[in-house]
Amino acid sequence: MATITLDSPSNRNALSRALLEQLHEGLDVAEQPGVRVVVLTHTPPVFCAGADIKERSDRSTIGTTSSLMVRAIERLGSGTAPTIAAVNGPARAGGVGLMAACDLVVVEAGVTFAIPEVRIGVAPAIISVPILARCSWSKVAAAFLTGEQFDAARALDMGLVTHVADDVQAAVATLVTGILAGAPGAVAATRRILRSASRDMADMQALSEALFNSPEATEGMRAVASKTPPKWST
Repeated sequence: MATITLDSPSNRNALSRALLEQLHEGLDVAEQPGVRVVVLTHTPPVFCAGADIKERSDRSTIGTTSSLMVRAIERLGSGTAPTIAAVNGPARAGGVGLMAACDLVVVEAGVTFAIPEVRIGVAPAIISVPILARCSWSKVAAAFLTGEQFDAARALDMGLVTHVADDVQAAVATLVTGILAGAPGAVAATRRILRSASRDMADMQALSEALFNSPEATEGMRAVASKTPPKWST
């Protein structure tokens, strides 16, 4: 498992160029062979306040930081290892986009969210991609159009988060254990299915047959037959 921590509490973990560069350094480590789960977490008390407005007021930095943000979202959503956002504090704007880019999002029950871009004269353009990949537009329309704050229960109803917990760390640990119980190749293939824009039946049949003929399936079925834990290769 690899853990990436947003660690700039002095500015509420705002998405400065420096923080985004550190995030990419963490993703470099997370993408190494053998890493089977990636957890994105943060230094308290805030998960992420969104864009660093002070830095963005220097318009010469906009292109660089936007490119770093786009690539971070893409990297969180690609690769072979499932990604889990562990959120114990408020998330705003780009912070909501980062957590939405992860496969699983575990949030503390008292956490609040907002997508307030319209209130500063911009639109939630980049973060709309991961958010609308997991949420119906009608579920998030009010949050996008008004910038209003909303709570964890509403975020769960939207589909923006997958788990609301009193103990985020314990909930994440349970998910990690569950993922590690699966075969690495099978988990990676399942992640690709979940992320696929289209699911052609012929393609899925070919994938199913390839997986059933794989060494992992041989080991998994051996383990079931012998009632022993499978021994996965990493």
